[in-house]
Parts: sequence; C-alpha cells; structure tokens
Amino acid sequence: MTLVRELPTGTVTFLFTDVEGSTKLLHELGPDSYAELLAEHRRVLREAFGRHGGIEVDTQGDAFFVAFPTAPGALAAAREAQDKLPIPVRMGIHTGSPLLTGEGYVGSDVHKAARIASAGHGQQVLISSATVALLDASNTVLLDLGEHRLKDLSAPERIYQAGQGEFPPLKTLYRTNLPVPQTPFLGRERELRAVGDLLERDDLRLLTLTGPGGTGKTRLSLQAAAEASERYPDGVFWVPLAPLRDPALVLEEAAQALGAQDGIAEHVADKRLLLLLDNFEHLIDAAGDVQMLTSQCPNLKLLVTSRELLQLPGEQAYPVPPLEPQEGEELFAARARAVKPDFEPNETVQELCARLDNLPLALELAAARIRILSPEQLLGRLSKRLDLLKAGRGVDPRQQTLRATIEWSHELLNADEQQLFARLAVFHGGSTLEAAEQVLDADLDTLQSLVDKSLVRVRDENRFWMLDTIREYALERLEASGEEQELRRRHAEYIVELAEEAEPVILGVSPGEWLHRLEEEHDNIRAALAWLEEARETQLALRLGGALWEFWCLRGHAVEGTRRLEHLRQLDERPTLARAKVLTGSAHLAPQVGEDGLAEQRAKESLDLYRELGDPWGIAYAEWQYAALFTERGDFRTALPLIEESVDRLREVGDEHRELHALRATAWCHLELGNRERGVEIYRDLLERTRAAGDVLLQARALGFLSLVSGEEGKIDEALEMMREAWRLDREVGDRMHFAEDFIRLALILLDADRPEHAACMLGQAHAIHADLGLAWESWLEEMRDDASERARSKLGDDAFDAAFASGKEFSPDEGVALATGGA
Repeated sequence: MTLVRELPTGTVTFLFTDVEGSTKLLHELGPDSYAELLAEHRRVLREAFGRHGGIEVDTQGDAFFVAFPTAPGALAAAREAQDKLPIPVRMGIHTGSPLLTGEGYVGSDVHKAARIASAGHGQQVLISSATVALLDASNTVLLDLGEHRLKDLSAPERIYQAGQGEFPPLKTLYRTNLPVPQTPFLGRERELRAVGDLLERDDLRLLTLTGPGGTGKTRLSLQAAAEASERYPDGVFWVPLAPLRDPALVLEEAAQALGAQDGIAEHVADKRLLLLLDNFEHLIDAAGDVQMLTSQCPNLKLLVTSRELLQLPGEQAYPVPPLEPQEGEELFAARARAVKPDFEPNETVQELCARLDNLPLALELAAARIRILSPEQLLGRLSKRLDLLKAGRGVDPRQQTLRATIEWSHELLNADEQQLFARLAVFHGGSTLEAAEQVLDADLDTLQSLVDKSLVRVRDENRFWMLDTIREYALERLEASGEEQELRRRHAEYIVELAEEAEPVILGVSPGEWLHRLEEEHDNIRAALAWLEEARETQLALRLGGALWEFWCLRGHAVEGTRRLEHLRQLDERPTLARAKVLTGSAHLAPQVGEDGLAEQRAKESLDLYRELGDPWGIAYAEWQYAALFTERGDFRTALPLIEESVDRLREVGDEHRELHALRATAWCHLELGNRERGVEIYRDLLERTRAAGDVLLQARALGFLSLVSGEEGKIDEALEMMREAWRLDREVGDRMHFAEDFIRLALILLDADRPEHAACMLGQAHAIHADLGLAWESWLEEMRDDASERARSKLGDDAFDAAFASGKEFSPDEGVALATGGA
C-alpha cells in the first residue's frame, strides 16, 4: 500500500487492471508457468506505470489500482503495457475528484473506474467520458461504444475503447429496469458473494432475502441482481411492491415491469430472466400466485425481499445480517461526508455504530445529522433514537424514521404476535426458549412467527434476541401494555432461580458449562438486580448476588462483582444466609481489585455471620478464606497451621474442591518458608487428585506451577506441554482471571529456554489481558511478572524488549500460546 502523502490530489485519473480468465490460465499452464507469466505481467505493468507518473494505490492478487495525475499519462501507460503483456488483461480508466483520507481515496469515482474495468475483456482498454474530455483527440484513436449501465447501478455511462480492436459486447447491464440508487454500494462483500452463489444454483428457483426493516435487503438484492445479469440473457427486472395493498395486484405489477402486453406467464414462457420482487411482506397472500408463475415458467428465477418468508416449497432463505463493524463505520463515514465533506471518523463513531446495531438505515439516518451534531452528541441522544433519526425528502415513508420502519412491521402482526413481541422486551440480551416460555408464557408457534417476520433473531439454535433498535420499540409497547411490572418480577425471579441452580456447580470442579450460560445471561442478571433494588426486594437481590460471586471471579468481572456486592451489602443488613454469601463474595473478589483491607474486613464479617447462623459449609469456607489472607500479607508462618486446619474442616463437610484449594495454599506456604521439596510434593499430589476428580480449574493451576519446575530443570518441552494443557483447560472453562498468569508462566519458561524476545511478547500479552479486565495485580503475581520482565530486559536491552512487549499486546491469546509452544 502506497503512503497517502504520495498520492495525487485534486483531479485524479484512476486505472484498474485485472487478468481475464486467471483460473482457466492457471489450470492450462500449470502453477510454475503461470507464476512466471504473472511475475512478467507485474513487471511490465509497473514499468509502464512508473514511466508515465502512475502511483500504485493497491494490489490484490493479479489486479492493480493505480492513480495518475493526468489522463494522458494513464492512457499512455495502459497502451504501452498492453503491447508488452504476456497474458490477457482488461483495463478501465476514469477521471474524477476523489476525497483523499488517511485510509486512501474515497468516493464513487473509485468504484466507477473499477466497474468500467470489469466490464471489459482481455487486451481491451475502456475509458469513461470524463477521461476522454481530458485527452487530445488528434493523438488518440477512440471507439465510441455508446451508453452502458454499469453493475454498480449508476446512471448510464458513455464508454469508449482505446483503439479499433474487436471484442465481445461489454459485460454491462441490459434489458433491465433496475433503479439507479442515490448512493454507491458499500461493503457487504461476503453477503454479495453468498447471494451470488445461491443465484448461480440451477436447482434454486426462489431465493428470499429476509431481515428487519432497515437491514439493507433491497440494496443488497439490487446489487446481487446486477452482478448476476450475465446469467440472464432475457433480462433482470425489479418489481417494487411497497406501494401495493392488494395481493391480487402482485403479478399485474410484475407484468407491467416486464412490459408484458398479455399475461405474465405467457410473456415469460421459457425466457431466462431474473425477477426481483421487492418488499413482499405485506402481500404474503400472493405467495400462491408466485408459486403458480414459477411452475409455468421453467427458466424464471425469483429473488424476493421480505421481512418474512413466503413459505413456499423449494424456497431458499437468506437472512440479511447487520453490517460488520468495519463496514458499518465505513458506511457511516461515507454518508456523513455527503453532508459534511471534511468529516473524519473518530473513536466515538465505532461505539455509535455498534449502538445502532450496524443497521444500514440507522447509520444513514444518523449520518444525516452530522451536519449539526457531532458523533459524541449523537451518542448522547441515542435514548431517543426512534425519533432522532429522520430522513430528508424523497425517501420511502416507511423509512423516514426508525420508528416508521419498525411500525410498518408491527402493524402486520396479529394480536398474539404483538403481545409476545412487547413481552420479549423484558429480556436484556435475549433469552432461551425455556425462559421465554416460563417468564412470558410464550407459545412456540407465535415465537417462530416473530422469527419468520424478522423481528426476532435466533443464534446458537436456542437463543432468541432482538436488535436494540427493535427492542426499544418493543419496550415502548410493553410499557403501554400495563404488564411491565409483573413481567419484570417474573423475569427477576427466574434469574434468581437460574443463579441458585448454577451456584453449586460453579463452586465445584467443572463449572465451564454453567459459566458460559451465566455469561450469556449477564445482561439479564444486571437487569434483574436493578429491578429487584427498585422494587425493594432486597433479600432476593442478595440471594442473586450471593449466588454469583464465583462467576464474577472466574469470568474476569471482579471489578463489577465487588461493586455490586458492596452495594447489596448496604441494602439489607438482616443476618441472613444471603447476606453471609454476599460478604463471602466481597472478601473473595476484593484482592483482585487491590482492596486487601476490604477483603480482611469482609472475611471476618462473613465468618462471624456464618457462625451465628450455624452453617457448617459457610463456617469451613470462611475460616479458609480468612486464613488465606495471611498469605496475601506474606505472613506464611501464621497462615500455614490455619490453612491446614481448614483442609480438615472442608474435608469434613465434603467439599473436595475447596479442600484442594486449601491444600494448594499449604503448598504455597511451604515454598515461601523454604521447604521447596514439600511444596513441590504437595503440587504433584494435587495434580494427581485434580485429574482423578475432574477438577479442571485446580488442575490448570497445578500444571502451571509444575511447568515452572520442569523449566528450571531444563525440561523445556515438558514445561511447554504442561502450559499448553493448562491454557487449554483455562480457555475451555473461560477462566479469564488466570489468563495473564498463564502468559507470565510461559514467559518464565521461555527465559529458561533462552528465548527472551518471545518471553517479552508473552509479558505484553499478559499486560493486555490484565488491562482489559481492569484488575489490580495481586502482589505474588506482580513479583513473578517483574522478575520475568527484569530477566528479559537484561538479555534484550530496553529497545528490543519494548518492541517485543508491544508486539505481544497485539497477539490474540491463542496466537500467543502458539508462538510460545510451537503449535497447538
């Protein structure tokens, strides 16, 4: 990629090149011969570009994108290259005044130049009328090919050919009434490719693009139809159905679009054409007519956009998703520049687009406000997004506001569907089918109907959720229904039951499945806590928080968990088991956020309350937790006998998992008191017992410690294999709290293996993980990190260490482990 500062500005001429039939050539010539020709092709092109002032903007595969400060220079480079190229290359030239940003050129001129090139054939050079106007006609031989509609759906463009060569007809749109969109098509490459692949299937006659209003179904379908036009020699036709109200008029409207004088079936007959029926959802009763038409016309293919499926035999659904985050940001920036040409996106744009679900309509409506509101101001006003985001004149009334778009779908629902639609808003972040049935009395068929109508989505086979923009409207309907408070109560009670069902599992040896389940319900948990406090259901709130502290710990939510538990503690001071659990959780999480004093205070309070309540497990656990505080202070002599006593108490109450936790703490004490042999012996016993018990959390910790022992003994492969296994277990459970610890241990092993640069990378990864979780460094872990850092820095020097540390922060955790261990 060329540096932006080198690119020409102002009036710029773009040249796009592409090898024609590259796949066929590869098969005909073989990989070696084709690679040689491709290399020669690149050399010829680059020499010609350089000789005439061209600057490479981008290169992808066998295609080039080059910018020239003059139109004659671009044409001269193209003609010179065509005389010398060893393989057939098509070229397109277009001139415009694009915007040059930090990411390169932006604007429709770039897309137009690329489309002109793609319309041609090998050895052909195509030129736009804008470029021709800047050429010296006396020195240029041009052939006027007439007006053509390009596949970017722009208005007709007069295209010229350099030279008098004979080529097949241009690959442009013909026999079509596809409308000219007001804005260029951006992003959606993955979706466009998927829809195109489906349209190429001979066995598929009906393809329906589904999705809620504003997802961009129409724009995607128009572009896909344009891209597929070569497969339909009898044309591609668009039938807009939104204005219709009578299903009986659907085929009549299609006949008018085709220019049929007699019946549509007679007109189509065996022609190969593509018919795009746009916005079908309110005319579903016409589905039978559509089925009859396809049965009578064997070569007709139908592309339909609808908020629900037609439910016809052979129908292929393609749910259109919101844009990918990067695509959403690019769309927002492009539309914002249309009203404010100097607009440059900042970090707020990313959050703004995410809050708008990366829904194309919402992004376009928001971008229209950039003239008077900054991204920060827009973000602050999103609580009123349904009415804030409005379009200007000339827009379909259904899409003038987000509210109008969603209301259009809502009005097509029957009474049962409208009721369930509103009730679903009580869930935050979606719900399982079981939850919807229990809390909302949801009927499966009604829920399925809302999915079919694109108002509700399904992921992971059993999780139903709404886009935030749609949920906001549903919430308004819920508030107006009079059912809101009762449903919020049922929702909160369901979440409390769920957390208490999970509690014994997440406190046990194999919590992975329930930790994942609670992570999915985290937004629902937050909503339930908020409502319980608002409703003054304080004991229920304490029960919920007291059941969840280990989830907050293991999933890296220690900051949030500590804050919530401390708040719950103040809500209700009655001496109940729920309060004791809240105190226990607060004591457990406090060291992770740097609150050692708070940990000691809450540990004492929980122990006193458990003794008052006479709860055997609570007493045993609280005594261990209190004893463990001495290890945090470094007072291992005091800690050791107390923790050994806790081992016996936890064994007596039958909690093997916590007994092993306490046993691990005794090993730590022995190590710190200089009895290394005994400490290592306990860890080896711990590994054996955790494997037998299936206790994956403690197995990972034992592997982590013993890996360092192997590393110090020079058994590097064994040490790395242990850490690879520890990482696998932590990742499987989702124990984010220990991810940073794993990478620090990897760094120490790599230092023993004399790989200081990789060790510094691991330390960078550990820093990034810890910073992302917002945790304080526990003192023992901080010492281990500092020891590894000092050793790596002394071997590398400051500059090399800092560079490797910085690069490590950019790795994904899986990439970091692969780098350290050489695979997996």
